[in-house]
Amino acid sequence: MAYLLPSEFATKMVDAGEAKIFMSTRDTIIRAYMAGAILALAAVFAITIAVQTGVFLIGAILFPVGFCMLYLMGFDLLTGVFVLTPLALLDKRPGVTIQGVLRNWGLVFVGNFCGALTVAIMMAFIFTYGFNTDPGAIGKKVASIGEARTLGYAEFGTAGWFTIFIRGMLCNWMVSLGVVGAMISTHVSGKVIAMWMPIFLFFFMGFEHSVVNMFLFPFSIILGGDFSVMDYLVWNEIPTALGNLVGGLAFTGLTLYSTHVRTGKKRDLPYSKTSNVAASSVAEHASR
Repeated sequence: MAYLLPSEFATKMVDAGEAKIFMSTRDTIIRAYMAGAILALAAVFAITIAVQTGVFLIGAILFPVGFCMLYLMGFDLLTGVFVLTPLALLDKRPGVTIQGVLRNWGLVFVGNFCGALTVAIMMAFIFTYGFNTDPGAIGKKVASIGEARTLGYAEFGTAGWFTIFIRGMLCNWMVSLGVVGAMISTHVSGKVIAMWMPIFLFFFMGFEHSVVNMFLFPFSIILGGDFSVMDYLVWNEIPTALGNLVGGLAFTGLTLYSTHVRTGKKRDLPYSKTSNVAASSVAEHASR
């Protein structure tokens, strides 16, 4: 499956971050819009399977289909650019600035949100036949998820807020490994396998993904979820996005960059008579 060495794909991560910063506004928004829309469809797909089968594990196993599709198409998620673009800044690539990084994050956020919201409206229309009938079991399930993952956290105050934040960190630790997974192979099969594993883990564990939530909570509100837009922002989207940023960058981006791009100085082993005698013995044995 043409596996690339860590030193090779870590350099590709920096190159990708640089390319995204200099991408045109038009291309950035289009790619982000499509990523948000596809991931939203994958979320509906996974929830539908979980509700119809009664086995959440099956939905979690199949959810990565959407993630694999969007990255194979070259689309961008906020969770991905959180990890890649700062590396280009850290590597001091020419022309890369903090303003450029923040600009990219802002455009990708807008694109992801618009794509996810579009799918939320379309799926709500489908489930209710144009808002004329009850949304059924799937719609009710999504509404209950929205309430539990906003008001449920709010009940615990600061502790609840930091619970979401940490879940966001753990989420993008895994999701960013999926982003990197798309770079460690030059074959489609290798990319898909490498992306599938961490995405399955994050979804099954119920970690918080800012882009999935851009679909899940508007969809829940449309279908009658008993919480407000402010509840969604304060008690989910904001702490989730911050957690995604910290977790992906600290656990994946910076660790890979620091140990495979800017590697530490190699150790100089102290010279000793014992080691010298051992080396001579090996050389003598080899010459026989």
